[in-house]
Order: sequence, then structure tokens, then C-alpha cells
Amino acid sequence: MSWAWILFIAVVVTWLLLEARTGRADGRYLPVAPVRRMMFVIMPRRVDGVTYYEAKVDCTKLLAYLEEAGPAIGAKVNHVLVGAAYIGFSSTPRMNRFVAGRRLYQRDGIWLSFSMKRGVPGTDKFSRDARLGTVKLQGEDGETFPQLCKRINGDVKLNRSGKKTAADKEFQLFDMLPRAVLEPAAHLIRWLDYFGLLPGFFIKGDPLFTSMYIANLGSIGMGPVYHHLFEYGTCPVFMCVGDIRSEATVVGDTVEPRPIMRLRFSFDERIADGINTRFGMEAICRVVADPARWLGGLDDSPAPMWPHEDWDDETGRYRIDRLSR
Repeated sequence: MSWAWILFIAVVVTWLLLEARTGRADGRYLPVAPVRRMMFVIMPRRVDGVTYYEAKVDCTKLLAYLEEAGPAIGAKVNHVLVGAAYIGFSSTPRMNRFVAGRRLYQRDGIWLSFSMKRGVPGTDKFSRDARLGTVKLQGEDGETFPQLCKRINGDVKLNRSGKKTAADKEFQLFDMLPRAVLEPAAHLIRWLDYFGLLPGFFIKGDPLFTSMYIANLGSIGMGPVYHHLFEYGTCPVFMCVGDIRSEATVVGDTVEPRPIMRLRFSFDERIADGINTRFGMEAICRVVADPARWLGGLDDSPAPMWPHEDWDDETGRYRIDRLSR
């Protein structure tokens, strides 16, 4: 047998082994119905399956909550959005999925990424020229909202300190490569991701391998936009949040001015049907509209984030099945 045939057989066997591989460092393979599997073939990219959804939230209770929670636990709108997203994904596990290598996976853990202006080190100010920073964190089951705020504030402080984060070092490494090398390196990463061969440490530190990416444009006085989904990474849901503006709102039989926040979602419909995804997005809106109930944190109760009044301090458990809400 010639070397050419040996090489050909080796390539075919390697390809078959890679095609049979279903494991990944960040998710569990899910078999799907033939109809949904065909979606991955006829819509191989996230842009092919992206769907848009807008929601409006009355922020009357949110603003009242932040007046107390801001000085007490350092909570701002961003903290509420992250807490709301965690509850949304916890209540709708089917939304915490992604498509990679034309296969469906259930993500291990709830991972949330959000961006911010880094600003001037040592101050709370930022300018148009400030670099963009990204925080990625994993939701912790049983965590209270004050604990979440503390974790977020620690990551934000690190980003604004001027120190290099793991993402900074990763981007700097690739930036050092010449164009002739950078493009093949990007193709290699996508190839490894397609076959589930990317190492866990690479995925864990990359903000685009996440359950949801949150962009709070309201923090810089902007309205929301419909953001595209990145083909790189595994992020299936993007949430853009606008600033809070007074809008005429029907309340009972009258029309009143109310503080309204618009949330715009872009999501990959290949991960789940629209009904399930809708439940998760509506859960996020409910939390933003009434954070005192869902997040708590304004008293000494050890209740984790969820309906605060349903927590029993004596048993250390909820009085109801929290996922039924």
C-alpha cells in the first residue's frame, strides 16, 4: 500500500472520528427532532436564524428600589439587569442552549457578559475615547443580590483600574500576529469550536462564549438598538437596553406619564421555539419592573434571588416551587 493511500485512509478515519464526537467543554449534546436538525443545515449561521423582540418596562418600582439599593449595596441598573437575566435563564433552561458545529447543546451553567466604558483610572468618569471593557461572570445558585452586586463591582473595579484582564491578554496576543497569520488562526479557532475541541480555559475567559450578552446603552444616554449576533463564540441571545424616558402610558382608564425602559432582544431561534424563549424574556422584564420582589437585598434575609416573600428563613427554602412562577 502506497503512502498516499495510507494518508488518505488516515484522513478519512480522523474525519469520521471528529464527526462522531459530540462532547464539548461547555455544554451537553442534545439530540433533536429531524425537523429541528434540518434547521442547522439550512440555517448554518446565527444571522440566518436571528429573531427580534422588543419589550417596554414601567420603571416606577425600579427607580424607587435603586434609591435605596444604590447606597445600601452599590446596586445600579446594570446590576438589576444581570440579576434579571440570571432569573430569566433559571426559569427557562431551554433558553440556555446554543448551536455549535450544527448541533444543539445545553450550556453548563449560566454565563452572562456585559460591556462598559472603562473610563479614567481612579475616577468615575469616562469619555468617548475610553476603551471598552467586558465582564463575564457565572451565575451562582443560591446567591443573594448583595453578593452578586459585590462580585460585579469587583469585576468592574478591575476593568477600570487599568490592569489587563484575561480577555485583554487574549486580544493582545492575537493583535501581535501579522495579518497573514491572524486570519488562519481565526479559522483554526472556528474549526476547533466546530468539532468541540476548544479547551475549557479558552471558552471560560472569552465573553462571547456566553448565555447572554447585555449592552446597557442607557448608561450613556442612548436608546436601545437591535444588535446582531456574533458568528464567533456561542452567544445565542443579545439584550440591548435603552435609557429611561417618560412616556404616556395607559393606567386603568387614564393616561399618565410613566418612566419607561425599552429592552430589545436578538435571539437565535434555532436553540428553542419562540414560546419558550418568550417566557425567559418576559421573566427578565418582570424582574426589572419589580426588583424588590424578585431580587430583594434590602433587609437582612439570607434569601437568594427569586420571589423574596416566598422565602422561609427557618427552613432555608422557598415555600413554593420557584420554577413554577
